[in-house]
Amino acid sequence: MSVPGATGWDPEPVATVKEVARRAGVSLGTVSNVLNRPEVVSEQLRTRVQQAIDELGFVRNESARQLRAGVSRTIAMVVLDVANPFFTDVIAGAEELAEQHDALVVMCNSANSAEREARHLHRLDQQRVLGVLLTPVSGTPTTALRDVRSHGTPLVLVDRVSATPEHPSVAVDDVLGGRLAGEHLLGAGHRRVAFVGVPPGLQQVDDRRHGLRLAVAAAGEVQEVRSSGMSVRAGSQAAAQLLAEPAGTRASAVFCANDLLALGVLNECVRRGVRVPDDLAIVGYDDIGFAATATVPLTSVRQPRQLLGRTAVELLLAQVEGRAPQQVVFEPELVVRRSTARRSRMAVAADAPVATADVLGAGG
Repeated sequence: MSVPGATGWDPEPVATVKEVARRAGVSLGTVSNVLNRPEVVSEQLRTRVQQAIDELGFVRNESARQLRAGVSRTIAMVVLDVANPFFTDVIAGAEELAEQHDALVVMCNSANSAEREARHLHRLDQQRVLGVLLTPVSGTPTTALRDVRSHGTPLVLVDRVSATPEHPSVAVDDVLGGRLAGEHLLGAGHRRVAFVGVPPGLQQVDDRRHGLRLAVAAAGEVQEVRSSGMSVRAGSQAAAQLLAEPAGTRASAVFCANDLLALGVLNECVRRGVRVPDDLAIVGYDDIGFAATATVPLTSVRQPRQLLGRTAVELLLAQVEGRAPQQVVFEPELVVRRSTARRSRMAVAADAPVATADVLGAGG
C-alpha cells in the first residue's frame, strides 16, 4: 500500500464544483448549467463562473458525468498488433473523425491472441464504451464478440468483411490485392512465386494467398513459405528458408502478406548479398511508410489505411444513431517500385554491390 508523501510527490487537492460555486457566488445549478448548457446562462454569470474555474484550476470529472448520463464518448479499437504501422495509420484516421464528434479513441492490442481479445472485449463491454472497432483474430464470431453485440454495444469489424449483413464492417478486397501482386510478377517474367505468410487461419492472409494463386495458376506456380508471425524478424527467418534452396529451383519472386515480412525478406537478401530484384523480386502489402524508404524501395499493395479508420468511425456513429448497417469494401492499389523492376531496367545496377545496412535498423 502506498503512503502519501513516501515518493516525495503529493498531488494537489482537486477543486470541486462546490468550491467553484462558492468562489463565483452562484448556486451549484448555475455552475452545472455553465458546464453543460451554457446557452441558458447569462454572459455575466458565465464569465464569473469561468473566472472561478480558471482561478481554482477546476477540471470536470468527465467519467462521472458520463456515468450519470449513461453515455460514453470513448471509442475503443482492438487491433492485432500495435507494432504494425498499418494499424497506427488506421487509428490515426479513426481519431481524425472521432475528434470531430467529441469522441476519444483508445487502442487495445490483442497481440493476435483470441484469449486476449476476449478479455479486452469483456472489459470494454463493462465500461459501456460508445462503441468498439475490432480487427478480429478469428474468422468466425467468438463468444466474446457475440456478447458485446447482444448487450447493445455498437461494434464494427475493421479490415474484415462481416459474414452477416446486419453487422457493419469496413475492409479491403484482399483477394484482388493478391491478384494484383501475382499479375504484376507474371508480367515481369516470373513463373515461380513464393508466398510468405502465416499458416491458414487469418482471413486477410488467406485471401491474399488465394488471390495470388488465382493470378499465377494459369502460367506459373506458387511456393508456400510459412512464417512464424507477421514481423520483420519472421520475414528474415522465412527468407532464410527460401534462400537455402538451390538457385535453379527456388522462386525468383516473393509476395509477402504484409510489408513487415517483405522488409524482413529484403533484410536477409541484403545480408546474404542477394540482389533485389535481379536475384529475387519482392512485393509487400499495406504500403506503410517504410516501404518507400527501404534500401531497395518496395513494391507494395496499398491499402487506404486512414480511410479505413475514418469509415469505421462513420459506420459506428451510424449504428449509434440507429441507421442501417453497411459493409464497405475498398479496392487496393499496386504501387510499383524498384524491388520488382525488370532486369533490363536494372542492367547497370545488376553488377553493383548491394548495401549491407539494415532496412529498419532492428528486427520487428
